[in-house]
Amino acid sequence: MYWAVREDGNFEVIDGQQRTISICQYVKGDYSYSFKYYHNLQKDEQAQILNYELMVYVCSGTDSEKLEWFKTINIAGEKLTEQELRNAVYYGSWLSDAKRYFSKTGCPAYSIGEKYLVGAVNRQEYLEKAIQWISKNNIEDYMAQHQHDPNANALWQYYQTVITWVQGTFTNYRKEMKGIEWGELYNAYKDNLFDAKKLENEIKALIEDDDVTNNKGIYYYILHRDEKYLNLRAFDDKTKRKVYEKQKGICPTCKKLFELENMEADHIIPWHDGGKTEEANCQMLCKMDNRKKSGK
Repeated sequence: MYWAVREDGNFEVIDGQQRTISICQYVKGDYSYSFKYYHNLQKDEQAQILNYELMVYVCSGTDSEKLEWFKTINIAGEKLTEQELRNAVYYGSWLSDAKRYFSKTGCPAYSIGEKYLVGAVNRQEYLEKAIQWISKNNIEDYMAQHQHDPNANALWQYYQTVITWVQGTFTNYRKEMKGIEWGELYNAYKDNLFDAKKLENEIKALIEDDDVTNNKGIYYYILHRDEKYLNLRAFDDKTKRKVYEKQKGICPTCKKLFELENMEADHIIPWHDGGKTEEANCQMLCKMDNRKKSGK
C-alpha cells in the first residue's frame, strides 16, 4: 500500500484504499468470508487478523517530489491515472469539494455532460478534463493554487457554463460531438455571437459533402475556419496519373516538364469555393508551384 503524509501529520491513502476499506468492513461485521463473520472467529483468529503486518510505503516531501515518486511506483497492477496521481498530491478542501461534482458515479458533471465527454468519472477523467479546460492545460498549477480553497464552486460553475454554451451554440446533438475539446472552444469563442440556426444548416451541408471525411472535425472547422480539421478527400493515384498524362508532364504554372513523383495534385477551384475532388477539377502542379499556391 502507498500512503502520503499530510501537512497535519495524518495520512492520505494513495493506493490500496479498497483493500483497507475491505479489511475494516470485515472487522466491523459488514460482511462474512467463507460463511464466517469476524465476531464468529476464535480469539486467536481475530488476533491473527488484527496483528497482521501490512507493507505500507509512506511518502513525504514537496508536491513535485511526491508526484514524481507516485509516477515511479505506478507500474504494477491497475495503474493509477494521471489525475488520480495528482489527487494524491493536491488533496485538501478544494479537492474534496470538487469530487462531489466530478468523481462519483451519477455525479452532477456526468448527468449534464456525459453526451459531450469521454472517460470514466470514477477514474477522475471528468475532473481532469474540467481542470484542463479552465486552466488552459496547466492542471497541476491550478490544483496547487486552489488546493486549500474552501470549495470548488468556480470549477463547477465554469463546467456548467461550457456545457450550456455548447448546447446553445450547437442545438442539434450528434454522436460526433462526444469527445470534442469543448472547453478549449468555449475559451476561444465564448464572446462571439453565433447564429445557431445558420451553424446547424452549415453542419448539415458539410456532413452531406462527400469531400469531408472527418465529421467530428466539422465542429472545429465551424469555429476555427481551418480546412485541416475536415480531412478533405484527396485525389487518388489513378486520377493523378490520368491528369499527368493529359498534361504530358507539363506544370501549367511554370510550363516546365516534371516526372510524376515531382508533381502534386491540386484543386483548380478550391474546395471552399465549391470545387470538388474529381478529375475535371484536378491539375498536376510541380511541388514548388503547388506549395506557393497553398500558401496564398
